Amino acid sequence: MAFLLLCFMEFLIFFYISILACVGSFIQRVCGFGFGIFIMTILPFLSPSYPEATALSGLLSCCQSAFVLIKMYKYINWKHLILILITFSIFSFFAVQYVAQAAETNLKFLLGIVLILMSLYFLIFSKKIKIKPTKTIQLSLGAVSGTMGGLFGMHGPPAVIYFIEAENDKNCYIAICQAYFVITNIIMTCFRAKNGFLTSFVGIGIVFSIVGIVIGSLLGQKVFDKISPEKLKKIVYFYLIFAGIMAMI
Repeated sequence: MAFLLLCFMEFLIFFYISILACVGSFIQRVCGFGFGIFIMTILPFLSPSYPEATALSGLLSCCQSAFVLIKMYKYINWKHLILILITFSIFSFFAVQYVAQAAETNLKFLLGIVLILMSLYFLIFSKKIKIKPTKTIQLSLGAVSGTMGGLFGMHGPPAVIYFIEAENDKNCYIAICQAYFVITNIIMTCFRAKNGFLTSFVGIGIVFSIVGIVIGSLLGQKVFDKISPEKLKKIVYFYLIFAGIMAMI
């Protein structure tokens, strides 16, 4: 009886993760990012450990982005992507090493602070500060993105600050974001595998969540097709504010 109850509880956890993956996929398909931000506000509390939560979040985000990218790869502007990937790779490597040794409570506290700071940036300074898509900005935001990805499993916001200014067409914006998430999550998964983050919990979580990822992505595409680039920017900014509030509750 106790064994059956334990199995049922584990099933509920993975079912809940699949629902989170569905909602996260919807958000990412509409905004171009947000999967990691949304799911990492809850996933660490459902996972056996914080490192496993970051590993599962990264792989699910990779699957979602790959699903979208299949139809949109022709819109990718590779010149706006290469440099940011270089510094991302370097900084994410060291951030993952830190996660392997750091206390989980400290990491969750830092996660909340980072979300709030990103929200305040978009709320107060986004209209006053215009980011030009220069090589220096690519390298700088790649470093910040790599650090956030390695520590928190959410490397989207710094990169999005660059991509949303560099790409004028909303399809190009979505395509370059998804290409970025596929490549960077593969890179971080290799780093995490080296540190033992890929466990049976991560594998089962992926299997349970595939259907949710597909459903959320398809629903998000219907919403995305109906909105203008201006509305898209507003959705991106306000979602970050919402995510910051969620993390602090």
